[in-house]
Amino acid sequence: MQLQGKLHPMDGTKILIVDDSRIFRSALETALGGESDLAVIGSVFSGEKAIEFIRATPPDLVTLDVQMPGMDGLETLRAIQQLNLARSAGSEIGVIMLSAFTRRGAEVTIQALQAGAFDFVAKPAASSSAEGLELLRSELVPKIRLFMARRRRGAAAAAPPTYPAPALPVTRTAGAGRRIRAVLIAASTGGPRALATLLPELCRHVDAPVLIVQHMPPQFTRSLADSLTQQAGREVREAGDAQPLEARVVYVAPGGQHLLVRAERPGRLVTGLSDQPPECGCRPSANVLFRSAATTLGAEAIAIVLTGMGNDGTAGLAALKRAGAHVIAQDEASSVVWGMPGSAVEAGLVDAVLPLGAIAESVKSIVQG
Repeated sequence: MQLQGKLHPMDGTKILIVDDSRIFRSALETALGGESDLAVIGSVFSGEKAIEFIRATPPDLVTLDVQMPGMDGLETLRAIQQLNLARSAGSEIGVIMLSAFTRRGAEVTIQALQAGAFDFVAKPAASSSAEGLELLRSELVPKIRLFMARRRRGAAAAAPPTYPAPALPVTRTAGAGRRIRAVLIAASTGGPRALATLLPELCRHVDAPVLIVQHMPPQFTRSLADSLTQQAGREVREAGDAQPLEARVVYVAPGGQHLLVRAERPGRLVTGLSDQPPECGCRPSANVLFRSAATTLGAEAIAIVLTGMGNDGTAGLAALKRAGAHVIAQDEASSVVWGMPGSAVEAGLVDAVLPLGAIAESVKSIVQG
């Protein structure tokens, strides 16, 4: 249905709310209603109604419930992407998924992120309605604005981005290549899709264990690991504490806990988990993983910073780079958000800035020489 008494569509980013719960739709409208640059132009209860609304009154962005009767969130996302094929660059309709903290909700959310949803927000389990509204607003509003900033950049792009030269020279190793004991990956917004692209190719070239910090809450990281196992053709597990680092195994930091690399004894590395406070607002944080690897791995590590909002990873990279590790950042053109990789580049901590599709081949050249 069309909402009455709301902001005029031209007064801000036009948003369509799609959720089968009338109560939750109302909560979303309230959470977004106080933002002068956001205009809720519609609220519907099903995927079918969403597509009907979008055809008649295209929004800028859709908040989309993951689990709905009939046409569910994943089907609706795919239908929106089909509509986007007919839209010009910089005018695509964005989708942010709204997911419950359930195993099925997490599974579908990961599929949606890998299929092209911009990001997701977990529906809050708050002790009061006021707390729930504030959690929704604080999580959702920055992601909406981030999508719109990215869309504007996409519309304005006329030339490929340029980057400053790395402050530190790239180390070249001749012959048999460089001994690498682990590959470390940091990712946030856009990460699940980037990982689904990168990991299968990376695993074909590298036997060393891979450790991933993807910003996600508990439950969702286990679903991410399960999904990546199918795509990578290699075991991808949610990391536990004190697990030996094994060749040809991928470890994903569990939501709500930091992941570390520890030396149990000389020559034996294990995973570690920590409940220490969040860094850069994140737990897990790439900073924690990178700092631990600086001590235990040093020059025998490759760090990769993928698409993501904010600057997590940059502080940890400083220690890792001093220890001799090789650092690769995903380039802006292939990133959903160039916050984390851009921060690392700006700090002069990166040896190579590469499109997503070229990263695995670069790692192969370092390892194999």
